[in-house]
Amino acid sequence: MNMKKSLFTLAALLLWIAAGAQSIGQAELKEIQGSFVKDASTKAIQNALTTDRDIKAFTYNHEKAGKIDHFFKYRCDVKGITNQLSSGRCWMFTSMNVLRPTVMKKFELNNFDFSHNYSFFWDQFEKANLFLENVIATTDRDITDRDVEFYFKAPVADGGVWNLFWDIAEKYGVVPQEVMPETEHSNNTAQMRGVLNELLRTGGWHLREMAASGAKKKALEAKKIEILKEVYRVLALCLGEPPTEFTWRYRDAKGNVKTLKTTPLEFYKSIVPKDYNPDTFIMIMNDPTREYYKVYDIASYRNTYEGVNWCYLNLPNEEIKPAALASIKDNNPLYISCDVGKQSDRAKGIMDVDYYDYASLFGITLDMDKKARILTRQSGSSHAMLLIGCDTDENDVPVKWELENSWGPASGNHGYVTFTDEWFNEYLFRIVIPRKYLSDKALNALKTKPVQLPAWDYMF
Repeated sequence: MNMKKSLFTLAALLLWIAAGAQSIGQAELKEIQGSFVKDASTKAIQNALTTDRDIKAFTYNHEKAGKIDHFFKYRCDVKGITNQLSSGRCWMFTSMNVLRPTVMKKFELNNFDFSHNYSFFWDQFEKANLFLENVIATTDRDITDRDVEFYFKAPVADGGVWNLFWDIAEKYGVVPQEVMPETEHSNNTAQMRGVLNELLRTGGWHLREMAASGAKKKALEAKKIEILKEVYRVLALCLGEPPTEFTWRYRDAKGNVKTLKTTPLEFYKSIVPKDYNPDTFIMIMNDPTREYYKVYDIASYRNTYEGVNWCYLNLPNEEIKPAALASIKDNNPLYISCDVGKQSDRAKGIMDVDYYDYASLFGITLDMDKKARILTRQSGSSHAMLLIGCDTDENDVPVKWELENSWGPASGNHGYVTFTDEWFNEYLFRIVIPRKYLSDKALNALKTKPVQLPAWDYMF
């Protein structure tokens, strides 16, 4: 241990003692051990938990049984369930699922899906370039700088949000699934990403060494291109090379075989609505840790260097729900993102607060609100899906909502998920919605200058 670190450790220890901190002594340990009383119910719980690994099985709240159905008063026209398999591409699947009904209607199809492999290739390639550019931009900072640490922690990942799909589609277009089918490494991304991240960390380290030795920007950019050639090679070997033009043969709903010859960008422009862009659609967040009716921008959260950052308007749920309901009534499904693992019955496709009662099983206190869960890292958005339905009471007030998932038809309610309005309040974080459904107060807030947040912010 060096002298500087030793002095820091000693100072921390002195502060800890001054604050009255103390270790667990025999008296404290005896008090704690004495609090665990093995009465009959405690013994029964211990016997159950030590012989069955599934804690969740013992926490199901029986009071919820039969209370939640899968019927909805309002529901968008959707068809078919996709499957992202072992990848973090939910944001890409959900963004494309918004557009699938439009493609099916345009080409008169019974079934259709995009090539997520094609879009994934360019997403990873562009993220690699953005990482290297961030490295070059921070070569004058210490390797322990918080931004630099964040960049090197995960040079590329397969996660993302809606603006990343828009950035990549606007630049490279999209193609039908048959044109560039999935491969083992698009469906199971971990191994390929491991190789890419090691390659990029290696390249990033060499760029920093070059800069430290006095290399100019032109030399660093030339080195970046050499690294990107290797990135492209890894991607092409694992995913296949993306086409620059393609011929797509398909059978329409009437049985006619048709042929379309085009480019990925031309195909995208032909199927995407003209108003499908960040000027019309806005990411809404419900984040009680920050001021509502404020616009926030997350630094460097995009994939293309020239693309738009993740930008969102923070609103209370009382503003979000009427807008979401209006969109569903107009047959417009919505991209949403939530903490899908919390209070979720994956087999039945149901999410509801207190669906699982861990506090009663263990006899403990679990009472944090949404703000506290976010700040303590207990809760955060983990999965994107498509909001397609809403059920309301006699006063047209929402009581539950429906999602189209991308985990295949065997998951949930044949691929769909029902969640209560109470669950919406606690675990739904993001929703991409056309501005026309927002209130005047929300629209006025969009005119304000965004507050920029660091890429390593606790919410992201």
